[in-house]
Amino acid sequence: MFSLSSSHTFLLYPKVCDMRKSFNGLCGLVANELGRVAHSGEVFIFINRNNNQMKLLHWESGGFVLYYKRLEQGTFASSTSTKLQINWSDLVLMIEGIQIIKSSKKRRFSLE
Repeated sequence: MFSLSSSHTFLLYPKVCDMRKSFNGLCGLVANELGRVAHSGEVFIFINRNNNQMKLLHWESGGFVLYYKRLEQGTFASSTSTKLQINWSDLVLMIEGIQIIKSSKKRRFSLE
């Protein structure tokens, strides 16, 4: 069951990732390259050089879950920002291949 939602924190790995890596290899990238703890509950996103494969690494109670998507045609919409953290809606747009050229988000009330 796909258990990711907007309540999670999504971190995009900023470099090209070797898609042959599995749980241990990706956890190594998280710890050594990002300086994060893979067991934190954050979702880590890895994309290959050709932008046609994506892996999401997530810790759930009891173990890691690895979501893997390989596109048969086309590429994932590349993120134009260089920020590490992205939100749920940006991830969904990236997976669906939708790239927003220019947009602005209107201010909303927040308790933060």
